[in-house]
Amino acid sequence: MSERVDLPLTITGIPELDVVLRGGLPTDRLHLLEGAPGTGKTTIGMRFLIDGIERSERCLYITFAESVLELKSAAATHGWDVDGIDFFELIPEEAHASRQQTVLYPSEVDFGRTVERMVQKIEDTNPGRVVIDSISDLRMLAQNRLAYRRQMLELKRFLQGRNITTILLDDLLHSDDGELHSFVHGVITLDFIERDYGAARRRLRISKMRGVNFQSGWHDYTIVPGEVLVFPSLIAEEHDTLPGGEPLLSGAEALDRVLGGGLDRGTTTMMIGPSGAGKSSIALCYALSGARQGEFASYFSFDETYETFIRRGQSLGLDVSDALASEQFVWRRMNPSRISPGEFVWAVRRDVEDRNARVVVIDSINSYLSTMPEENSLILHLHELLTYLNRRGVVTIIVLAQQGVVGDVQNPVDLSFLSDTVLLMRFFEAGGQLRRAVSVIKRRTGAHDNAIHEYQLSPAGLQVGPALRELQGIFTGVPNYSGAQETLISQADKPHAAT
Repeated sequence: MSERVDLPLTITGIPELDVVLRGGLPTDRLHLLEGAPGTGKTTIGMRFLIDGIERSERCLYITFAESVLELKSAAATHGWDVDGIDFFELIPEEAHASRQQTVLYPSEVDFGRTVERMVQKIEDTNPGRVVIDSISDLRMLAQNRLAYRRQMLELKRFLQGRNITTILLDDLLHSDDGELHSFVHGVITLDFIERDYGAARRRLRISKMRGVNFQSGWHDYTIVPGEVLVFPSLIAEEHDTLPGGEPLLSGAEALDRVLGGGLDRGTTTMMIGPSGAGKSSIALCYALSGARQGEFASYFSFDETYETFIRRGQSLGLDVSDALASEQFVWRRMNPSRISPGEFVWAVRRDVEDRNARVVVIDSINSYLSTMPEENSLILHLHELLTYLNRRGVVTIIVLAQQGVVGDVQNPVDLSFLSDTVLLMRFFEAGGQLRRAVSVIKRRTGAHDNAIHEYQLSPAGLQVGPALRELQGIFTGVPNYSGAQETLISQADKPHAAT
């Protein structure tokens, strides 16, 4: 049995893409980067060459469609210095009247001559990395399919014989029925999805990579000034299981008793209730409690602005300023119309892996699900994320807002199967006042209080009252309290404040 030989790899200059590739592109091979116009092929190709320049390699960019001026202008928008890259234009002279005779006329010369000119340029510059933009323009020069294939195979042998790592760009405007796929070493496919509202979504996948154990599937990516950011899809089983530790307490002894001793490490807790019931505020109690114990807590908000978040916390005696100043607590705004599922998961991972986050709050899961309707596998995304967080020993809290406030209150989606603990909150009326009740629906990791308790959030903090034995109908949506008023929490002189 022959030993496995690991191919030498070339770093792409995009760290997260190298993660997907398990290290980089195989060196001295021919790779295809394909995608419709606007997917970022030129930007990725340019970043690949810039990385080569930074590693003191000779780099060559061969272009058919764009001039050097256009390419340098595009690079300047990213703040990239491309002076070390050799550019070779193969564009019509009429596009640049001042060009010398070194410019090729694609419409007037044959395909073989074009390939010869490329080969000559490569021999003259002796690069270690080459980008050819785009193979679609080169394909149009071929007189027939056989000639095209023969010349491309010769070009492949020439490039590999000179120890060159090459990326071919293809805009997919002229189909060759996958013929390129058959003789290139690797294929990276880029996809561009327009949303009904919000930013377009970009994603990529490794369609083929010989001899490399790459990460399959689609991976979201985005292009921002100066960076191409790839967000590798999450595989929870690839991450080690870490020890948990003592349960996380809320700081409100009565609530911790109801939950059977706090929230266990490596579990997911779902807080369900109508809008205004206090789900986010109780989640914040746990996050701040962790931060005060010296742990790092991350709060991912899809619904609130930072100013609203701060004011809400202050109104309930939950001042986060000290925790923010100590950098033990971080609040992150997740704009659902601009972010992709992969980018969100990657943001969570960075806090967990880079900053050792021990408490993660996702508020709310409704916005995460409802504002990305084009993604058919968001539940699987969420399942993988929660499994990963549990394996890392993180206390995860997800907030789910129910539809309706009183009466027939319904869940927009059933995610209880993803949760280890479910905390249900409801409104009820007693003594002519609106009140709130909390109960624990399930707790997989131990016993809990089965009774329904009144609770109240105010500037004085979180209060949890005794069991409401005379409260009926809390789960049907029409609660009726027939007990004594003395059992209820006094609301005298306490302003309404809960979210």
